[in-house]
Amino acid sequence: MIPSFNELKKAAKQSGEGMKTIRFAVVGDCATQHVSTALRGYAHTVGYHFDLFDADYNQLDAQTMDPGSELYAHSPAFTLLYNCTEKLYESYAALPMEGRGDFAERAYAAIAGRWERISSVISTRILQTNFPEEDDRVFGSYAFKVPGAFINQVRKLNVLLAEGAQSHKNVFIADAAGLRNELGREGFSDPGLYYLAKLPMKTDALPYFAKAVLDTVSAAEGRFRKCAVLDLDNTLWGGVIGDDGLEGIAIGELGTGHAFTDLQRWLKELRERGVILAVCSKNNEDTAKEPFEKHPEMVLHLSDISMFVANWEDKATNIRRIQSTLNIGMDSMVFLDDNPFERNLVRSLIPEITVPELPEDPAEYLSYLRSLNLFETASYSGEDRERTAQYQAEIGRAALMDQFADFDDYLKSLEMIAKAAPFDKFSYPRVSQLTQRSNQFNLRTVRYTEAEIEEIAESDKYLTLYFTLRDKFGDHGLISVVILEKRENKTLFIHEWLMSCRVLKRGMEEFIVNTILETAAEHGFETVTGEYLKTPKNAMVKDIYSRLGFTLTGEDGENRTYTASVSSFTPNKTLIAREIN
Repeated sequence: MIPSFNELKKAAKQSGEGMKTIRFAVVGDCATQHVSTALRGYAHTVGYHFDLFDADYNQLDAQTMDPGSELYAHSPAFTLLYNCTEKLYESYAALPMEGRGDFAERAYAAIAGRWERISSVISTRILQTNFPEEDDRVFGSYAFKVPGAFINQVRKLNVLLAEGAQSHKNVFIADAAGLRNELGREGFSDPGLYYLAKLPMKTDALPYFAKAVLDTVSAAEGRFRKCAVLDLDNTLWGGVIGDDGLEGIAIGELGTGHAFTDLQRWLKELRERGVILAVCSKNNEDTAKEPFEKHPEMVLHLSDISMFVANWEDKATNIRRIQSTLNIGMDSMVFLDDNPFERNLVRSLIPEITVPELPEDPAEYLSYLRSLNLFETASYSGEDRERTAQYQAEIGRAALMDQFADFDDYLKSLEMIAKAAPFDKFSYPRVSQLTQRSNQFNLRTVRYTEAEIEEIAESDKYLTLYFTLRDKFGDHGLISVVILEKRENKTLFIHEWLMSCRVLKRGMEEFIVNTILETAAEHGFETVTGEYLKTPKNAMVKDIYSRLGFTLTGEDGENRTYTASVSSFTPNKTLIAREIN
């Protein structure tokens, strides 16, 4: 349930004590004070405190062109650039009719120039609003045959903004146009409100806009959902497979079956994007798997499912088993089930998991789930498509481990090979993504855009390393990132070290620390220092440096500093072989 604007106003006034503080800025060509209030309030409802700078009315150029502006002094982690269609139309209408054919290109050039000016002064993620479509009806329906008509130029500009955000890695689109389409004209805006107070969005629409912005912020901050746990009967298909049989369940293009088919198509698209799919069903396993294996109209197949659990235990227990096996946070999981009893049981026993209240009518499942935007992401790389196979291989590794009494014998049997290499242009997307996704094995928990990773890789101030791991079950892909900062007195500081939890306790931590010390020696450094900065999720690595041969040299509350001498460091034991280039 999205809070009302009045509720967000109250939340905006609350103390942010105990919450993570994020520096945020709002700059627009219209009045933005209500937008800022909604953002501050919504941030509070999801556990963030916004230290927010709200620029005065129509200060976009004044704030972005002056290096000494209040915007730059605030140095926000996120900057919302709020452009409205009403102002865009004023610029458009000021041109002679014959000069409007390239209006979208010129408007885009001005906006992209603003992105580049901001990025040249401060490091910030830019959230750029696109433009809700408005047709001035000067040409009526004939406008579609007139390239320079306003409606055509607005649509072209929105496409240019989307394309531009793809090449400007620190830019994200705040989809005001999509929100207007969802809410409709009356639900989104009030002409009287704009003319009176220069507010392009109704206060009733602001909570929805604030949610969309906070979804992006949360994803960029590493808070996002990565796994959908699926019930089967009356969720993925209509009917009960154990009672109705393979021929009796509803799926396919006819009747209610079409709704289930479209839901499966959507879930398959999520899997292609990198979302993990798991099954949690009260059923006999063979019966539950039968539609995946034999029904000709199933869209999802067993190869799409990372973990399949079907038995007669309660679903909360089985979800905990799935979470433990996949080794992901419970708050990154979504449970979909048509049964209100099962939903309430899981909510009460596992409060961290997201459990949508599915509508009674299966025809509404998909539109409802899309409206929730449960799987927001701030990054995507081609490696995401391999995630299902990687987790399926992980389950195979777990099964193999049960056959060994000695853990070292098990590790040897995996035949592990790791690669360490400096960042390159092919690794930038995955390196950036891992910094945004990793929360548990993350020593300092700094998030980076692709542009920031590229800047670090090309800087003389840093040495960079990414690590991959493969074994006889398959390739884990890029699983760890290390950024080493060159400091005075021949010291190398571990500016960033994070790793996927999928490869914990296999000797990869030891391999990485050994590589860091070898790299320090190769470049003439005498000392390596590391730092642990506590977050709510990274307690698992608070002692990692001391365990791997570093000495504790400083404490500040629960934050710690460690040091290792390059010349006297004893390499850690590991059963991982190094890939020879």
